Amino acid sequence: MRVAIAGGGLAGLSCAKYLVDAGHTPLILERDSVLGGLVAAWKDEDGDWIETGLHAFFGAYPNMLQLLQELGIEERLQWKAHTLIFNQPEKPGTLSRFDVPDIPAPFNVILSILRNNDMLTWSQKIRFAIGLLPAIVRGQQYVEDMDRYSLLEWLRHQGIDEQVNTDIFIAASKALTFINPDEVSATIPLTALNRFLRERYGSKIAFLDGAPPERLCQPIVDYVTALGGEVRINAPLKQIVLNADGTVNHFLIRGLKDAPDTEIVADAYVSAMSVDALKLMMPEPWKSLAYFQQLAGLEGVPVINVQIWFDRKLTDVDQLLFSRSALLSVYADMSNTCREYADPDRSMLELVLAPAQDWIGQSEEAIIAATLQELTRLFPDQIPHPAQVLKAKVVKTPRSVYKATPGRQQHRPQQTTPITNFFLSGSYTMQPYLGSMEGAVLSGKLTAQAITLANPAPSAVTQALNSPLSQPATNAATV
Repeated sequence: MRVAIAGGGLAGLSCAKYLVDAGHTPLILERDSVLGGLVAAWKDEDGDWIETGLHAFFGAYPNMLQLLQELGIEERLQWKAHTLIFNQPEKPGTLSRFDVPDIPAPFNVILSILRNNDMLTWSQKIRFAIGLLPAIVRGQQYVEDMDRYSLLEWLRHQGIDEQVNTDIFIAASKALTFINPDEVSATIPLTALNRFLRERYGSKIAFLDGAPPERLCQPIVDYVTALGGEVRINAPLKQIVLNADGTVNHFLIRGLKDAPDTEIVADAYVSAMSVDALKLMMPEPWKSLAYFQQLAGLEGVPVINVQIWFDRKLTDVDQLLFSRSALLSVYADMSNTCREYADPDRSMLELVLAPAQDWIGQSEEAIIAATLQELTRLFPDQIPHPAQVLKAKVVKTPRSVYKATPGRQQHRPQQTTPITNFFLSGSYTMQPYLGSMEGAVLSGKLTAQAITLANPAPSAVTQALNSPLSQPATNAATV
């Protein structure tokens, strides 16, 4: 059957991949000139890649790792030493490491915490461990139930020292969700902690060896088109046109540069757009349905990505860093972490500014100035002298992943809708990996499963489509 997919981010691409595996014929319709959605990137006038965001892959991403294996590109992930590194703003230029030993979980993570004496005292470590026990012992259901609390409220209920929030969870919350612990649902960081504590290499980090459009998205496109699917860019959805019974008749694609609009007719239709875009495109008759009304409780969070090129090396650290500052979330020197961006003589820092609510409307010049001021604390011996800025780029995403405040879980929809030929895909839909690359890939797989179960193709559904979703695809340490 023919399936039209509006949106060429990871959710839409993943959905198309698993649809062709099941014998269907997907057509991806992407509004922009590049694929990837929240992982999109493009080259500037100098030939340098400008990325929508800083993207790190974790060992606790089984569906992403499985997808890369199935595409034969798992070697494109550059796995880093198994450590989590935090900047210490109170000690300019100092980094604190949680080195995770290669022993079974959860003892590896616990030992990494016990060995670190830079950030937490022994009494704080013990109180922290006791506070985490319910999440460890009672499992994911307990974690889901904690959606009624903010992370800060949960920490206080557990009697966990306020310093633990300041030292660890502010950085973790902003890295996971781009908002602070007093806003984020406790479910989000507790879910990540559960994965890290249960999987030996769950907290191990990798970077893609180049820009996502070429190194991740294009292989999916090649796979899909080789099996009969189709991908169109510069194809913005203008309207979801309905039949009299409320089902989808066709997607209407806006013609660009005076070209006529195009009707896309299919057997099934998928929105792989962001939840904010879907709400804007919602047909009027659907707005009275409870399923679609729940989406009113979801909205994207603003995010800003900053890339700065310097005339010399600032650091040799080959890892993602958690900034623990009021302005920044995570950052990395991409000249160290990414093979395509490697430069032995110059640094290119990529930094995520979060929370970005107060900055999204400000000028690029103001954002760059504030970022550089913050960098003087991270690199006190380098900035503003002797290192000089060669150029800087700012990418604003006014609506990124859904804003994961308390109570959002009840608003996250299933991939199957009340409209028999219309399905949803995206990391905001219900799946256990929340708003992330892993969540986007898994949502695409779940959508393909839902379509196939409703409309089985003549060929058998592949083993990949039916594989256990929670089983890691590969040992991250040996990739």
